[in-house]
Amino acid sequence: MSESSLPEVVRIARDLIRIDTSNWGGGKANGEREAAEYVGAHLESLGLRPEYYEPIPRRTNVMARVPGRDRSRPALVVHGHLDVVPAVADDWSVDPFAGEIRDGMLWGRGAVDMKNMDAMILASVGDLLRAGEQPERDLVLAFFADEENGGVEGSALVVKERPEWFAGATEAISEVGGYSITVDDRRAYLLQVGEKALIWIRLVARGRAGHGSRLHPENALTKLAEAVAAIGRTRWPIRLTPTTEALLAGLSGLTGRSADDPDALAAAAGPAEAFLASTFRTTANPTVLQAGYKHNVIPERAEALIDVRTLPGTEDEVLADLQRIVGDEVEIEIVVRDIGMETPFRGDLVDTMVAALGRHDPGVPVIPYLLGAGTDNKALASIGITGYGFAPLQLPADLDFTGMFHGVDERVPVDSLSFGQRVLADLFRTC
Repeated sequence: MSESSLPEVVRIARDLIRIDTSNWGGGKANGEREAAEYVGAHLESLGLRPEYYEPIPRRTNVMARVPGRDRSRPALVVHGHLDVVPAVADDWSVDPFAGEIRDGMLWGRGAVDMKNMDAMILASVGDLLRAGEQPERDLVLAFFADEENGGVEGSALVVKERPEWFAGATEAISEVGGYSITVDDRRAYLLQVGEKALIWIRLVARGRAGHGSRLHPENALTKLAEAVAAIGRTRWPIRLTPTTEALLAGLSGLTGRSADDPDALAAAAGPAEAFLASTFRTTANPTVLQAGYKHNVIPERAEALIDVRTLPGTEDEVLADLQRIVGDEVEIEIVVRDIGMETPFRGDLVDTMVAALGRHDPGVPVIPYLLGAGTDNKALASIGITGYGFAPLQLPADLDFTGMFHGVDERVPVDSLSFGQRVLADLFRTC
């Protein structure tokens, strides 16, 4: 595809992918400043007035307000994040920061999470403004730093220090919803109306340092390994919420199968199976191990990081279960903790999102679901803004889209980006 024939939404997404905004967490990040400046320049080109907030050097957030036709109505926040998780280039079949277009796909870190949506926001708003149109109500366009670290240095600070950015806003849309899945050869769209709670914990095991050649029963690393394995082997029970019950009802209607076996219904969603099955239960996945400094030295301390996602309202119960699983000799420290939330699958905005998808893909059902991960909607909830996941993408049935979140060879179909641009522009005209 030549540069001149490249749709604007694809070009913007490609340009953003080429800005390496890797975020390792814990304050270690390349920073979002260049990406925020790119977004700000685009907003200025549309006649908008971007505002920047950089509470920590290079951790830059940018926002602009688009006046709507009916300014008496509450504003809608439309937000994305500009950081990405790191990528190990040797694991990829392409340069993860080249923004390569191959086989009808845009490849690169952020193509799925979430520079695709950043580009769709900018391109769809551009469609309206260049045509001399206005959205139905004010849009607050916000692009945050540090989402991949729980928003600690991004949205969490913005809502505290710049609440005026969101004056008059009551609802928000962002990532991880509005995309299609294929269930028994039938396409459906998932609309995200809730998120599991986030608890990032550190396991700490202590022992006695010593020579690696000794008999040594007080080995911190052995204690830690046993605790990590115990967590990794735990199969948490299914516990349904109103949202997951609605999801199962929708999947049952598509397949004709009973909703009594949630995992079997999730399996009908093909590549999205693991993504959906994780919403029925707590998940606790070991992600990082840290111990030792020399081959023949037994360490005094060993640590592991565990990514825990619980159903809303079960956080304290799960923490108690985890302590029981790891035993008394391993400490649990909370690194980051954030809320879970659910919103009913109804209301004017929900109806408008469903209708917008229906105009561009008639007759295809839209099903609510609970996100197993989290977004910056958690921070906005702290100031009374109800958030949804709506980054509309019509996807090929065999594409493991959800498996590419934080995965290798992240990519999104070029045609899907154009579809999302059209649906969002339609939504903004009518919401």
